[in-house]
Parts: sequence; C-alpha cells; structure tokens
Amino acid sequence: MSTMRTLLAGAALAGSLVAGVAAAPAATASTAGTAATAASTQQASGKHFFGPYHSGFGRGESFGKRSYFKGYWTKDSGRYWFYGDLFDRDRDRDRSYVWFKWHDRFGSHTKVFKTSGRSHFHRFGGFKKSNGFDDFKIRVCEGDDKFDDCGRWGDAF
Repeated sequence: MSTMRTLLAGAALAGSLVAGVAAAPAATASTAGTAATAASTQQASGKHFFGPYHSGFGRGESFGKRSYFKGYWTKDSGRYWFYGDLFDRDRDRDRSYVWFKWHDRFGSHTKVFKTSGRSHFHRFGGFKKSNGFDDFKIRVCEGDDKFDDCGRWGDAF
C-alpha cells in the first residue's frame, strides 16, 4: 500500500505542476493586460482638471448666460502646461476675457486673452518649479473691457 500511496502522491504532484505550467501564460497575459490598463489610467490621470470659472453677473444676466473657462494642466519634462477653453455664451457684443496670474522667483505675472465666442488654449505656460513657480490663478470677465463683470480669482494649481 505504501507504494500505491507514493505513486498517487507523485501523480498528483505531476498533475499540479502541469496545470501550473499551462496556467502561467494565461496569468502573464492577464497581468500584461492589467499593466496596460494601469498605464493608460495613469496617462489619463496625468491631466489635472480645474474649473469652470465664471464671469460676474452683469446687466441682469442669468447664470446660463455667463462666460466661463475650464481646462486642465499637465506636467511634461519638469514643466507645467495649461490647456482650456473660454466660452462667451450670451452672444452680445461684449467680449469675454480670461486672466491668468502666476508667481515665480521673478515675481507676479498676468496675461489676458479675449474672445467673442470660444477660444481654445493649447499648451500655455511651460512654467518650471526650479524657477520658483508655485501659484496659478484664473479669473473670467465679460464686458466692454477686461475689468468689467469679473468673477473671483480661482486656484488652478
């Protein structure tokens, strides 16, 4: 009987080894698929979304008629890049303005863009932490000039 038990135990061990070898390629493929999914999720999460930021109310406008800006930032090769869209929704003759304000070791800076409809901002900035970049704010205004009906400053970074 002892010999029979040894043979059965050996057969069971051999069977489990064969099953393990057969399952290994499937497990590797599953792990590779999981790694690819994780990489695409990480790439998608490389975008840091912010907004929307709205203009102030003016001349009895409803919330649905206010101009707004929304976007995201990414980090590439040690630089921070900003992307977004400015929308002027009321179709009047006023313009919409988006203000960008940032701070680095050279001081505070501002940049203003305007539109009468929709403007897309692609890869604005290129700020580096090594230059002391530590703050980025956005404000949206609407009117005859860039100071009319402004919303509050919002942090984007």
